[in-house]
Amino acid sequence: MAKNLSNLSPEMLIPRMGEYIVQKGLISEADLQKALAYQREQTSQGKPYLLGQALIDMNLLDRTMLDQVVTEQLIQLRSALQAANRNLEQRVKDRTAELNEALNRLSELSQMKANFVANISHELRTPLTHVKGYLELLITGSLGEVSEDQRHALQVSQRAAARLEGLIEDLIMFSLASRGEMSMKLDLVDIRQLVSLAVQSALNKAEERSVKLLVSAPEHLPAVQADPDKITWVVKQLLDNGIKFTPSGGSVVINLKEEGQNLILISIMDTGIGIPPGRLKEIFEPFHQLDGSSTRHFGGTGLGLSLVRQIVEAHGSLLDVQSVEGRGTTFKFPLMAVFD
Repeated sequence: MAKNLSNLSPEMLIPRMGEYIVQKGLISEADLQKALAYQREQTSQGKPYLLGQALIDMNLLDRTMLDQVVTEQLIQLRSALQAANRNLEQRVKDRTAELNEALNRLSELSQMKANFVANISHELRTPLTHVKGYLELLITGSLGEVSEDQRHALQVSQRAAARLEGLIEDLIMFSLASRGEMSMKLDLVDIRQLVSLAVQSALNKAEERSVKLLVSAPEHLPAVQADPDKITWVVKQLLDNGIKFTPSGGSVVINLKEEGQNLILISIMDTGIGIPPGRLKEIFEPFHQLDGSSTRHFGGTGLGLSLVRQIVEAHGSLLDVQSVEGRGTTFKFPLMAVFD
């Protein structure tokens, strides 16, 4: 490297020096062409030979004038570089300011959305409570006798109201999570019993879709440290998700096992439609559906998996998803075990 540096000269730093000399009127264009031809001839002999040296050797320019030209060019290049740097610095500052403004605006919009969702959700609670109450009174006959057909219609309405209530609760939980206000009440949890109850609540939906719902867990497992309500919601959501996207005749399996010395691994595996590899990240985007068309086959707000991941991470854990399109999906996450 030192040998190469020792061969450098100021002229090497000057691009298109010949044109500059012609423009200054120090040599003619014909002289320049002669000097370039002489330079090529000397270079072809295997040794470096600069244009300035050719001009001097051909008595077209003296050393003093060549050094002056090189100095002028270096000064101009330095000025141009400084101006370019100033321009670049200003552009970076302007772009940074634009990005900060956009981020602030995005944060404001996100906060507004969370507040709007929270307000609307709370406002829906009161009329829904009235609807549920009167449906219960009608079904039980407290407001008069009803026929079997009427009772069936009321029961359908009752199930729809229960589903609506679940959606409202999801929206409220999402708004709290978005604002960083989702509280965690950690306790010792019998994860085996929690999973068993969650599976029981999902059996009817699984039977309606002819999907097998199975549990694989050792008889004795240590308790885990978790928020029981929120982990129950997570397990139910993942079971519901697996059942929803598994065709008739398929299965959803929830597996519990000890992982290492102080973790319990919870996994929910289905034999459903799977997720395209390039779209795995999209499933965690709130209010987003992979099938966003008006003719999509699967309902939902698109909040479920986004909330699942936030709750799991709030427990200091990570949600892992593996999927093969057309063959199924597996969600899994560990929880801290607590030994007596």
